[in-house]
Amino acid sequence: MVIRRVLAPRIDFGAVRRELDLPETFPPAARREADEAAAAPPRPAADRTDVPFVTVDPAGSRDLDQAMHLARRPGGGFRVTYAIADVAAHVRPGGALEEETWRRGQTVYLPDGNVPLHPENLSEGAASLLPDVDRAAVVWTIDLDADGGTVAVHVERALVRSRAQLDYVGVQSDADAGRLPEPIALLPEVGALLTARGLRRGAINLPLPEQDVEPVGDGWRLVLRGPVPMEEHNAQISLLTGMAAADLMLAGRVGLLRTMPAPRPEAVQRLRAAAAPLGVHWPDGAGPGVVLAGLDPSQPRAAAFVDQAAELMRGAAYTAFDGTVPEQPEHGGVAAAYAHVTAPLRRLADRYATEVCLALHDGREVPDWARTALPKLPEAMAATDRTASAATRGAIELAEAVLLAQRVGEVFDAAVLDVDAPPSPRARPGRQPGGTVALDEPPVRARCSGDLPLGERIRVRLVTADPTTRAVAFERA
Repeated sequence: MVIRRVLAPRIDFGAVRRELDLPETFPPAARREADEAAAAPPRPAADRTDVPFVTVDPAGSRDLDQAMHLARRPGGGFRVTYAIADVAAHVRPGGALEEETWRRGQTVYLPDGNVPLHPENLSEGAASLLPDVDRAAVVWTIDLDADGGTVAVHVERALVRSRAQLDYVGVQSDADAGRLPEPIALLPEVGALLTARGLRRGAINLPLPEQDVEPVGDGWRLVLRGPVPMEEHNAQISLLTGMAAADLMLAGRVGLLRTMPAPRPEAVQRLRAAAAPLGVHWPDGAGPGVVLAGLDPSQPRAAAFVDQAAELMRGAAYTAFDGTVPEQPEHGGVAAAYAHVTAPLRRLADRYATEVCLALHDGREVPDWARTALPKLPEAMAATDRTASAATRGAIELAEAVLLAQRVGEVFDAAVLDVDAPPSPRARPGRQPGGTVALDEPPVRARCSGDLPLGERIRVRLVTADPTTRAVAFERA
């Protein structure tokens, strides 16, 4: 794991909130419905409180969507029991709270506090899978064979009780020390099996370090954090459940998928052409996912290759269907049909896709409130995805600009992640060549002008750092 932190002074992220018109409060009617739901939480008939679930999330999280338990099956293979917060049991169809969640679409995370999809007394209280309290959940039980292949899927509403709230860093430390708690002791084994199956299918995962802004004392720090292995294993359980959900909906010919075209052959060819100059070995017959899985993105040339690979992951969307299966139902990154069902506290679409899965599994009609929502969800989710991405990008750009504002003219060490394509014959005369560089310290990515050698280390001079416009730019020194 790579963690780099640089302290920044006080930053007002209010400008980002105002620019994106993010809501500050919930309407009174929506708040009343949330209060009523929190005061009288649902208690499903099925009781799975005997299963010792645990949650694994970033440290300090309160909106806990998922809890898991892993076990070996007596005849061989594994049983994955995955509890997902039953948000639909707390939100009345047609009510003021449902209407407000459609306006928001998803939880938007900012350094100075999130803008939640649901009021906090639900998202961080009565509906969250917090430890040592009974909670309504949708429980997925997925049986796997010894190679990680799915052999049976069961989904039901049930009462659950998480035994512990774990975080990625602590879980990774436990895994390294060989002392993982029993409910997730098998996670490294199961996660590795699922990852291997994905790579054989042609799945692609971009191992990009996450850039974030965290509060510290009276200021903020800019953080670059690489994912720990246990985080990747945890993600495989969510992917497994999303694929099971997609299969249910495709078999029932109604639902909502997360889709993305397979990588275009010409994009794969361009990436393959970039491998040798960057010192990346591409074995004969290997797909791009296999090549990417073997890289260390903390190394400049590997990081540049990963940045180039982002071109493969284009065109993600939500695809609704009812009666006719989509012509292209798969997600190119997963290399299988896939659906979002594991984060309903934070993402609107999951609530409706989950309700479809429950109905199809039970052999009953999909409720009208869920079915009629399906065709409207792709547009709603596309809009909220744009807002969430803009919020994340705006917060990081602001932190970078504030952090560097007093350092214009200084020279820094950097790695070249991307370079501009050669200009076309019709390009404007005098166009400045350039690309994207990643500084060693502070952990900043920004535009740099000059003749840049892809994947190489260079020295760059800061020429712009404007907090007002959130602009940061360098030139080759």
